Amino acid sequence: MKRLLFLLWAVVPALLFAQYPLETYTELPDFTPIDRAAWDRQPEGLLAAWASVDVRYPKNGVPDVRPSRKALALSGWKGEKLNAQLVLWSKDGQADIRLEASDLQGPGGAVIPSERVETHFVRYVMTDEFGQSGCGHRPDKTQFDSLLVADVLDFADSFRLEARTVCPVWMTVKVPQDAAQGVYKGTVRVWCGDTEQAGLPFSVQVGRRTLPEPSEWSFHLDLWQNPYAVARYYGTPLWSEAHFEAMRPLMKALADAGQKVITASIMHKPWNGQTYDYFDSMITWMKKYDGTWEFRYDVFDAWVEFMMSLGIDRQINCYSMVPWSLSFRYFDQKTNRMQVLHSQPGEKEYDEVWTALLTDFARHLKEKGWFDKTCIAMDERPLPAMKQVLSLIRRADKDFKLSLAGLYYEEIEPDMYDYCLSPDQHMPLSVIERRRAEQKVSTYYTCCTDSRPNTFTFSPPAEAAWIGLYAARLHMDGYLRWAYNSWVEYPLQDSRFITWAGGDTYLVYPGFRSSIRFERLIEGIQQYEKVALLRAEFEKNGNRAGLKKLDRLVESFDLEKLKAGAEAGSAVRRAEEQLNRL
Repeated sequence: MKRLLFLLWAVVPALLFAQYPLETYTELPDFTPIDRAAWDRQPEGLLAAWASVDVRYPKNGVPDVRPSRKALALSGWKGEKLNAQLVLWSKDGQADIRLEASDLQGPGGAVIPSERVETHFVRYVMTDEFGQSGCGHRPDKTQFDSLLVADVLDFADSFRLEARTVCPVWMTVKVPQDAAQGVYKGTVRVWCGDTEQAGLPFSVQVGRRTLPEPSEWSFHLDLWQNPYAVARYYGTPLWSEAHFEAMRPLMKALADAGQKVITASIMHKPWNGQTYDYFDSMITWMKKYDGTWEFRYDVFDAWVEFMMSLGIDRQINCYSMVPWSLSFRYFDQKTNRMQVLHSQPGEKEYDEVWTALLTDFARHLKEKGWFDKTCIAMDERPLPAMKQVLSLIRRADKDFKLSLAGLYYEEIEPDMYDYCLSPDQHMPLSVIERRRAEQKVSTYYTCCTDSRPNTFTFSPPAEAAWIGLYAARLHMDGYLRWAYNSWVEYPLQDSRFITWAGGDTYLVYPGFRSSIRFERLIEGIQQYEKVALLRAEFEKNGNRAGLKKLDRLVESFDLEKLKAGAEAGSAVRRAEEQLNRL
């Protein structure tokens, strides 16, 4: 029976979806058994209750919550975005469900307007499991346990709830930066058509401190963008006006999360086409008839200018001089066709073309005023190749900045402006502090090899928030994840891929639709900012007791304990409560 379910989940997507939906769509069916007796014990009509943000509630199981008039209590700083979740369920089904949040009434007549409260019906997407490893080719979906999980934050105004099903609702409260300190009270009302079905009260305790705007956060967020996936899904010509307009809400949401880095591919398939939509070169390579090289930057310029217009303007990471396949595609005038150069660092052909490109690229970047923002970036490359590439780059222009995500190589660390390590690698604190004084960036990343913490669609939601607090534990500047929107074929319905565990290739959905994972990631970044701001305040005021409390708080985020089974949610909740009290 179990294998039959896997087979159904494997073939249904291809049968149901012949195009890529944007406004409305149908979820994959849930084939898991239904406990009819449990549903039959439920009262008639639509039921609603506050729930935990740490739980992905199953679609066809009665949720382990109870309807209550007790208000949900949230707390945070001015300028903070707070998360909450409620669940709706019905044994007989309900149509035209809508939600309406009231203004929040605060002290002395102060108000947080209802426009600062957002509610999103949470939709279900198919996922699989980590298995023996989250990496590796997995073309046979029946070899991995698969199930529907709640993750997609839909933008629909109303929802139809089928009989014996659950619909979670994600709520965010964006506390204004000028909000008065104190307690604010409001209600989320649930309607079916013209009839109010439930009213869920909640309160927000606004503290005395203020979180800066995301553009001013110190956290160095680097989520790699994939513009090619957007063009395919939306059916737009690459780099057309329609393509840029389709990307706008997606990339604006990334800017609003505090993103610092623009991802640029400067050669064809830097990662050997590992995603459903491979990365092409944003620089045109042309070998002229006389054997000299010419490079054109029209696409690169348009992409960078677009991203900067949205507020992502701190850094440009250009991938990659050392691609996985060590092959380089270019147009050859002599043969009047595309050709591929197979070469590696240290070989004559490699050195010639990259010296030509880097020299001309440096000139172009300086003309645009972008040279100081730009890094020549590599990921997970061996030390011998890195040393050869470093030498070549310095010969082309000694002032080029470099970025590396991968292992920690003490020998080349001083050459890395932006150095990102895997969670099990350790950069000495003295090195991190020295790099920070030199205005260099030190971060960590997670990828398919990391069972915990991670942002797979089956990962416990709190792990996404745990990530930001772990960066504080490491005293690092931020976090990198290799895929913000490298969508699979049907990302709204099925997050599984032919390689890697479900959800590994993207954090947000077409639409733009956010996700529980992305919202919790932002939550953790906000806590990182609180730690940094409190540490600066306590150091300035000589508050040693406060500094010790901060140290104990961040030390509780222990990677080995998490991998051994410690719950991420309790650690995150405890840290947030303590940070709000300090």
